[in-house]
Parts: sequence; C-alpha cells; structure tokens
Amino acid sequence: MDDGVLPEHLSDHFGKETGRLVAEVFDEGAERAVLLMRHSARTFDRSINDLLNNLTDHGRNLCASLGESLPKDIRVRGYASPAQRCVETAELVIAAHVAAGGEGARTRALEALGVFYALDQRKMWKILTTSDGLADYVAKWFAEEVPIDAMIPAPQAVDLVMQVLLPKLERRMPGRSLDLCVTHDMTVFTLRHGLGLEPVSGPDVEFLDGLMLFEIDGRTFVRSHHGSEVEVS
Repeated sequence: MDDGVLPEHLSDHFGKETGRLVAEVFDEGAERAVLLMRHSARTFDRSINDLLNNLTDHGRNLCASLGESLPKDIRVRGYASPAQRCVETAELVIAAHVAAGGEGARTRALEALGVFYALDQRKMWKILTTSDGLADYVAKWFAEEVPIDAMIPAPQAVDLVMQVLLPKLERRMPGRSLDLCVTHDMTVFTLRHGLGLEPVSGPDVEFLDGLMLFEIDGRTFVRSHHGSEVEVS
C-alpha cells in the first residue's frame, strides 16, 4: 500500500482527473455525490509506521489545486481515515474550495476509511512486501489466498465501506453537496475491483484518484475517472 513516489515535475497531474470527474457528475444533474479519494502525495520514511508518513509540501499544493478546481456552487463536507495525511488532505481541499468561493464544512475522522480490514497489520505488511505490488496483493486477497487472521474477507470490506458511503448519498440537504471521503489506495483499489468497475490489473490508484458515488433519476452509480461506471443497489 502507498508504495513509490514520482518527482514533482512528473506528478502535477495528480487530482486533475478527479476534479474533472466531480464537475462531470454534477453537470449531468446530480444534486448529491460522495467522492472516495486517496490522499495526496506523502513522505516515504521506512523507519516509522507507514500510517505516520504525512503529506509533502508538494502534496499540500496538489490539495489546493484540487480544491480550487471544484464547482463553486457545491457544499463540501469532509471525512477521512484517522491517518493524519488523510485528514490533512480533506482539510486542505475544503479550505481551498472555500477560499475560491465555495462552501465547506469541517472534516471528521472515520475509522471505516482507515485500514480497518487489516486484522493483523504487521502480518498484512509482511505479505504485501513479498507480493508483486498492490495489484498482486489485492488479487490474492480476493482469491482468499491471504490468511484469514491477517485480513477480513475482501467482499466483506467492500460491503462495509459501502454501508458507510451510501447513507451519506441518501441524506437530503438543501442545494448541491459533496461528501469528500479521503482514504488509502488499498481502499479505493478494493472498491474499484470489488464493485466490478475495473480489473485488478487496471491502472494504479495514484494520489488523489477517486471514485464518485452519485444518484441520477433515482438510480445510483459509481464511476471512476477512467470512465468506467456501474449501477449499484
């Protein structure tokens, strides 16, 4: 999870497709949407617990760019994994949105956006480091090749996250609004594959990549910024 980083001059695209996805969904007539998004660019200090690695200055700038690009007529409310880099990502995106003329609310940490699916984080990390990248690990997880004392079943993780996201979509509020839910790449990867949007062998989940959950004409959809979309019940 969260392995590898690009030089800043090669990573300025982070968040741009996600910003376009948000605008696209609201342009199509959505009144409410939920964005499940990976945090921004972070440090990679292997001497500390991975969840303690925070955002880089470049990552903070990317958050500002994304926030400034969001439609100004939507109210954005933040939720995040308890990891500081996720909380800060949500806060910075919303702050930039407000500074550019939008409306925003505070960010609240939710354990359901963290790595709740890991029953034994040490064992999970050990298996992950011996796998051929995150895609290979997630494929093993869905194939039930990861020990049951290391991770909960992958379909159960998908269901639990959706149980948190769907009620946010159903909550009726005045005007157009977006619930920004910042999490980790493994969570986005897991839902993207588990919901049938894209195969495990699909594109990596980069910084600020996300999935949009939205409702139009009484039907609920999930869409990735790669254009894939599925209807969910």
